[in-house]
Amino acid sequence: MDVAWEDHGWERIAPDVGRRRLPGWDATVGLVAGGGGALLFDTGSTLGEGAEIRLQAEQLLGRRVTHIALSHPHFDHVLGTAVFAGATVYGAAGIDALFARSADELAAGAVRQGIPEDKAAEAADLLVRPHHTVRGEWTLDLGGGLQVLLANIGPAHSGHDLVAVIPTTPPVVFCGDLVEESGEPQAGSDATPSRWPAALDRLLALGGESARYVPGHGAVVDAAFVRAQRDALAERFPVS
Repeated sequence: MDVAWEDHGWERIAPDVGRRRLPGWDATVGLVAGGGGALLFDTGSTLGEGAEIRLQAEQLLGRRVTHIALSHPHFDHVLGTAVFAGATVYGAAGIDALFARSADELAAGAVRQGIPEDKAAEAADLLVRPHHTVRGEWTLDLGGGLQVLLANIGPAHSGHDLVAVIPTTPPVVFCGDLVEESGEPQAGSDATPSRWPAALDRLLALGGESARYVPGHGAVVDAAFVRAQRDALAERFPVS
């Protein structure tokens, strides 16, 4: 597959793997193309943003997104999901129940961050609960010999943190907000800071030293950056 990712505003990270940094909160969405399927990692902050991502993905790949993995249940990563009709959605175990009881809270959080109230409410009303939840690890076959590993390594940044490891050379790891490059990692009310360093240890074990780590916000980083952030978090949130 030879597509001009950059012409569509995307950064190619590896063959058939790319990402886009969205405006507003600099949140990343990732795209992985296999021989029979296409995985989107996160979906944006509104239905309109999700629709734009869907159009671009279809232009890039010439086909629809078939699978979606949600890194964690924060508005800027999940509220665009409903526009991807027919896609199978994955999330960390427990995120489905959280969405069922907390859609209004998710919308309220989006409004506090500047999303218009009507757009936040619309996306929350149509919020898609994952069809499959990942408790440990899940191998997703995208066809053509490409198998993506989805791993639940939280709670850490949130109560439901999911990462995706793509076995390219070198590997690519979509980290969600477990790793942030464009700002200091954020620990909100749903974070478990004491377990965050251990989650990053697990992330490094999954990806390895040569991997390219794609943060939820910011530029692609290496293992040394992830390790330094892990150490800073351990110092910032010592285990009592």
